[in-house]
Amino acid sequence: MPRTFAYARVSTIDQETQNQVAEIEAAGFKIEPHRIITETISGSVSIALRPEFSRLLDKMEQSDVLIVTKLDRLGRDAIDVASTVAKLEELGIRVHCLALGGVDLTSSAGKLTMGVINAVAQFERDLLIERTQSGLARAKAEGKRMGRPPALSTAQQTDVKARLEAGDAVAAIARDIGVSRQTIMRVRDEV
Repeated sequence: MPRTFAYARVSTIDQETQNQVAEIEAAGFKIEPHRIITETISGSVSIALRPEFSRLLDKMEQSDVLIVTKLDRLGRDAIDVASTVAKLEELGIRVHCLALGGVDLTSSAGKLTMGVINAVAQFERDLLIERTQSGLARAKAEGKRMGRPPALSTAQQTDVKARLEAGDAVAAIARDIGVSRQTIMRVRDEV
């Protein structure tokens, strides 16, 4: 007989999981207290690195059901959520998300929903990349320097080149100027 588990997660200690548990109970799920797993951890932490979720996986068996209030309780982005749902499906565990009308994410309708969500997430990522590249191209066209500012002024770079040509050691030049050896080697490699 399938058992029902709940996973409630919040990101900071200032937040509480009780609202998520109450929402699951209000949806008609009666879950035994020892099957309600709560966790305070950032959503940016991969689900595989969450200690309480790992404990939950150790408890669950094939044909069990996992209830979450929202997809973002499982992960920060659609790819992480999709891989988590796929892993749970491989284990024979069904995943219900209340925010999506209680749809079982491992069912055909749930997979369609996840597919649409993943497509939208990929579209948003692609748009972000396009906007970033467009902004960088515009900045370059306007003559703006990209990246970190140089560690050495033009005069310092000229001095470093002269000292290198005179045979001074990279470490000695770096020590005298107060920069790393890597900085001096970058100037050397530009020559």
